Amino acid sequence: MADFMIRFLACNILLCGIIGIFLLIKRIFKNILSSRMQYNLWFLLLGLLAVPFLPFRFFKLSEMFIIVPNVKTEAAIGQTLQTNITDSQNRIKDFALSVSRETPSILGYLLLAIWLSGMIAMLILLIRSVLGLHGLKKSALPLQSQKVQRLYPCCLHDTGITKYIPVYSTAYLKSPVIVGFWKPCIYLPIHLISDDNETDIRYMLLHELQHYKHKDWIANALMNLAGIVYWFHPLVWYVLKEMRIDREIACDTSVLKLLKSEDYVSYGNTLINFAEKISSNLFPFASGISGSMKQMKRRILNIASYQRPTLQKKLKSITAFLLTSVLLLGLAPFVSTYAADENHYLWNSSSKNCSKIDLTNYFGDYEGSFVLYDLKKDTWKIHDLEHATLRVSPNSTYKIYNALFGLEKQIISPEDSLIPWNGNNYPFEAWNADQTLPTAMNASVNWYFQAIDEQLGVSFVQEYLQKMGYGNEDLRGDFSSYWMESSLKISPIEQVELLIRLQNQSLGFAPENVKAVKDAIHISSSSFGNLYGKTGTGRVNGQDINGWFIGFVESTENTYFFATNIHAADYADGSAAAEITLSLLSDLNIWK
Repeated sequence: MADFMIRFLACNILLCGIIGIFLLIKRIFKNILSSRMQYNLWFLLLGLLAVPFLPFRFFKLSEMFIIVPNVKTEAAIGQTLQTNITDSQNRIKDFALSVSRETPSILGYLLLAIWLSGMIAMLILLIRSVLGLHGLKKSALPLQSQKVQRLYPCCLHDTGITKYIPVYSTAYLKSPVIVGFWKPCIYLPIHLISDDNETDIRYMLLHELQHYKHKDWIANALMNLAGIVYWFHPLVWYVLKEMRIDREIACDTSVLKLLKSEDYVSYGNTLINFAEKISSNLFPFASGISGSMKQMKRRILNIASYQRPTLQKKLKSITAFLLTSVLLLGLAPFVSTYAADENHYLWNSSSKNCSKIDLTNYFGDYEGSFVLYDLKKDTWKIHDLEHATLRVSPNSTYKIYNALFGLEKQIISPEDSLIPWNGNNYPFEAWNADQTLPTAMNASVNWYFQAIDEQLGVSFVQEYLQKMGYGNEDLRGDFSSYWMESSLKISPIEQVELLIRLQNQSLGFAPENVKAVKDAIHISSSSFGNLYGKTGTGRVNGQDINGWFIGFVESTENTYFFATNIHAADYADGSAAAEITLSLLSDLNIWK
């Protein structure tokens, strides 16, 4: 829940921009949209306010690209994890330093406490208003005015409402209201009944009945809920105020449609006459003719400029509404807390021969994915498509490309890749010595590749990451550790795609440099061919949370590319990912 609050905060920052865009569009279409359509637009925005709380992605950007028409699902390869998989595993070493990461829990819990406190305060105010409304109902009397009793059936007929809605009079209201979810009732102030003529009362009744006809009690409930949840957001409060004004304007317009054109002025004069008598509604679940003086001015201007809509104007209004709806639906994924929490690779697999494969038994308690590409058959096998497109830190698997950058820049060469030990004492004995590319890759020596980065510089690394399209290409983290549980992230599918391009010499690196890196990540040979691979471990605060093993099996007949990524609270390291991968390759008869 604490993490949710951090993401919810980010969503609210995005909501500010979306509300701004919405208000701009509404202003542009002001003269095209009818009053009712302008009011209905607000419901789209209320829907967006609910998106961060949905417990699922009702619309994922990644799914637009991931869903494959011809996807096949294959059963699990084996029922248990194999452990006797040759001595290849023993030659895969995995060294990783722990990085510190400040958890957002303290800030998250603080934000949660403030948010909940505000909602509780808003609920208390709402309950007080509801109790006041309940007291009003108890004090109200059945309507005795013969004038109103005579007008009311005609008003019901004019609005097309067949259900009889009781009318009461009360001395505790200044404005007429309609209240109630299942049993709605209209409450009229006694002073308005006694002071005003039949025409004014008729207009009041028509207005309240229009609220019932358009189910405005639902809108009231939604607006109150939004006000409670987003009590801290000034733009949301502005939106709710504008929505209430548009509701009354839409209701006025609905009344005007029932009147003759010569009665429009009379209806406007009724609002003017009531402007000093009526006040803003104090009850959250009530709808009425009330409003502030500023709101009354807007409503009267709307009445003065009202013309019955032509068919052409109706079509324009519907078109503008649909265009705005499509735009807001397109923005919905960006305010989802899931979208803020997870960064997925948008993989276009529509033209690929891809099959899902269930490997749950191999992964055990780990979350993660396995991606396999058969070069000869041009086929993909994927376990857990969701995680296969999820971008996470590459950790030491990135060293494959870091080495290529150093070779291209001639910091090291295939013939001379020695970098002297810097003299610092590291927790792994293999690191405390001079290193060449093969030894540094085999022992995953961080300082060796950090030394290469220091000579490359940020701009060169950024240029090459963008050139080859490495993951999210994000170097905002510390330049000494941007690939270790920091800003740079990549998905398992992207790892495989890059290995394919590396093997096909399509990344733009010199062939001799590619060969040097391949030699450095060569693990072993057998009758099946040659196994190449690199592990990676994300160790945060002493816990191994992110394990990688990527590579390929190359033979004279075919090449298989693979990437395995696992996640857990601890013990998810490169060695575990390699164990899972070698078991899978063995059972698939690709490598033994």
